[in-house]
Amino acid sequence: MLQKAMPILERDPWREQYFEHVSCPDDVAIPTDDPDCWALYPQHCWIYDKLRVAQTQGLACGPHGVMPAGYPVFSKPMVNLRGMGVGSLAIADAEEMQAAYMPGHMWMPLLEGEHVSTDCAVMDGEVKWLRHATGLTGAGGTFRHWIIAAAQRPALDAYLRAWVGRHMGGYSGMMNFESIGGTIIEAHLRFADQWCDLYGPGWVEALVRLYAEGRWQFDDAARREGYSIPLFARHGHQFRHPPLDVQDAVRAMPHVSSLQITFHEGRLAGAHAMPPGGFRLAVINATDLAAGLAAREVLASAYPAELLVPRG
Repeated sequence: MLQKAMPILERDPWREQYFEHVSCPDDVAIPTDDPDCWALYPQHCWIYDKLRVAQTQGLACGPHGVMPAGYPVFSKPMVNLRGMGVGSLAIADAEEMQAAYMPGHMWMPLLEGEHVSTDCAVMDGEVKWLRHATGLTGAGGTFRHWIIAAAQRPALDAYLRAWVGRHMGGYSGMMNFESIGGTIIEAHLRFADQWCDLYGPGWVEALVRLYAEGRWQFDDAARREGYSIPLFARHGHQFRHPPLDVQDAVRAMPHVSSLQITFHEGRLAGAHAMPPGGFRLAVINATDLAAGLAAREVLASAYPAELLVPRG
């Protein structure tokens, strides 16, 4: 028996729009959130231990309490299933390291280079498809926007394929990697559901086949660049969703693929997992950057300007 979307385990209701029109067998579970991945894949959930992922790459790293041989380093929780950079910071010297001591946290090199998010379709430890996105960073762990690239990255592709081949035997499903300068900083047993609509027609159907039938079949010949553009507000305020007519106007704008209002209106702002630099109100996905930025300005007009984080 087939039913709509429910077997795709989506915790964020603003992303159900990507799956609600695609049938999925009711005995198949497709996770989009790390706590569900942890429960569904006990043999492979070790990848959520960021210290272990760093060790698999031969990086200088250790738990808090073990002092680095050199600085600067980057500190973060060993396991953080809520994401959004919670508890992470750069540490410049031994004095800061002592002051920042936190049980359950780790340190690793402060990496330089592009921050890339890569979705991979994996069959029994072999990467069958991948797609990269790069983020233009903002303040306090935020991003100005993400670029979902059409081009491949041969060096990073080879590195991720080799890592998956060494460590993920027996696993089939989606994976997401975050890397900086070609080094993996995080791995996930899921895909980035923030911009999966930009992967092109038929991608969600291919996703369902991967989990339901154990095969990957997707025509990716027509891939094009896409953009995922957030709107951030200042912390310390309670927000309401923008009026429906404003939302409808944004969705109807040229080149806009989707609009996500990325917070729960009835939940305290402080109960959301958000980066230090801002409270994310929404995400606009578009196939043209200028059009997406224009759509964000229309959405921003629904909020007092003084409550919004400046947009670069």
